[in-house]
Order: sequence, then C-alpha cells, then structure tokens
Amino acid sequence: MAGAALVTVLKVASALGSGLAAAKLYSTGLSSKYRIFFAYLVFRTVYMTCGWFFDAASNAYFFLVVTTQPVFWFFYVAMVWELFGLILARHKGFSTLGRWAMYLVSAVSVTVSAISMIHKITPAMPQSSVAVGLIVAIERGLDFSLAIFLILMLFVLSWYTVPLSRNVVAHAVIYTLFFLAGGMSMILRTLFGLKNTDAVNTGGMAATCACFLAWFFLLSAKGEETPVKQPWFAPEQEERILIHLDALNASLLKVAKK
Repeated sequence: MAGAALVTVLKVASALGSGLAAAKLYSTGLSSKYRIFFAYLVFRTVYMTCGWFFDAASNAYFFLVVTTQPVFWFFYVAMVWELFGLILARHKGFSTLGRWAMYLVSAVSVTVSAISMIHKITPAMPQSSVAVGLIVAIERGLDFSLAIFLILMLFVLSWYTVPLSRNVVAHAVIYTLFFLAGGMSMILRTLFGLKNTDAVNTGGMAATCACFLAWFFLLSAKGEETPVKQPWFAPEQEERILIHLDALNASLLKVAKK
C-alpha cells in the first residue's frame, strides 16, 4: 500500500514538475528560445495528466503508451538537436557535423538494442509483451546513445571554451542526467525482471522528478545573460583556442558547401 501511494505521489509530482517547468519557460519568455523543449514539456504534462484517468493494467492505457512513445522519441532527438543549435550558434559547421553524428550513433544504438530483443521473442508471447519489449529496447538504446553523446559534447566544449550562458549549460547537464536515469531504469528493468519492476519504476520516476524540478529552479531569464567561463584558461589562451575553433568551423562550412 505504501509503495502504491509513493508511485501515485511521484506521478503527480512528475506531471506538476513538467507543468511548472513549462509555465516557467513561458512566463520568462524562454519558451521562444527553447521551443522544442517547451513543446515537449507541454506534451508530457498533458500525457501524464491523461494517464491519471486510465487503469495501468487496462488496454486503453497500453494503447496510450504505445501510440505516444514514438512522439517522445522524436522529442528526445529534436531537443538534443535544438541544444546543438544553442551551443554551437556561432559555429554552424560543427553544429551540422555533430547533428549527423548524433543521428548515426542513435540509429546504430537503437538498432543494436532492438536486435538484442528480437531473439527473446517467441511465437507463444502475447503481442502486448512483444510491443513492450521492443519499446524498452528502443528507449534503452536511444537514452544511452543521447546521454553518451551529450557527455562527449560537454567534455569537448569545456576544452574549446565555447562561450555559453548559464541556462544552456544547466540545460545540457540536466538533460544528460535525464537520459542516464532513463537508460539505467531500462537496463535495471531488463536485468531484474518483473519482480523488481515497481522498485525500478519508483527510482526512475524519482530521478525524473528531480530533473524537472532542476529545470524549473535553474532556468531563468537572468541565466540567459550570465556567461559561464572555464576557470582553467587564461584570457589570452582562451582567445587563441577560439580563433582555432573559428578556423576549423570555417573549414567545415566550406566542405559542407561542396
């Protein structure tokens, strides 16, 4: 009983968290800059609210999950695409290259993850189990590929001293943690099976709630004007690195136009 109550509280908190984050973006005017992220927050809030009116074991709820999951996958990729544009606004060459690399890595990771599920499918399995298994496999591959890609991107950018606002840095870090939490939930669910699904789901929902609360508290209008500087570079060294980065970006743009 206590576990069911906790799950209910987390579901409500998760819906409220995404709703509050969406309201914060709209009230501060940030929704015009983070358009895809804002659309995702609105869509997720509506989805979570609709879920309250369905029995989790019903066919209607299963249909809701199956039909909306591809929409969430689209948002995940699109939000990373949007984040690339924000981080590399001054470096379109790197932005284009990074996006194509992201698409390639995500496609390969999702394909491998889905193939790993196929050998577990048997003719005796109900269609619902097959669908859930494929959804878990695809989301696991997508979450981890995007998380790893974001981690690598943040690492590279930290050494290239790309000037970023506090909002963009916070958004990138929270988004990486969001994907890692989702990917770990999928892996733990696969490893420990149905017996521990409730515990895994509870932990995953708690981590997700924390991410939405972090977005709500850390993203602000002032954060767009507050730059984040890397303390380990002297000003003259930072300038040389940026000149080198601009030269590489120009070369990539020339190659892209050929």
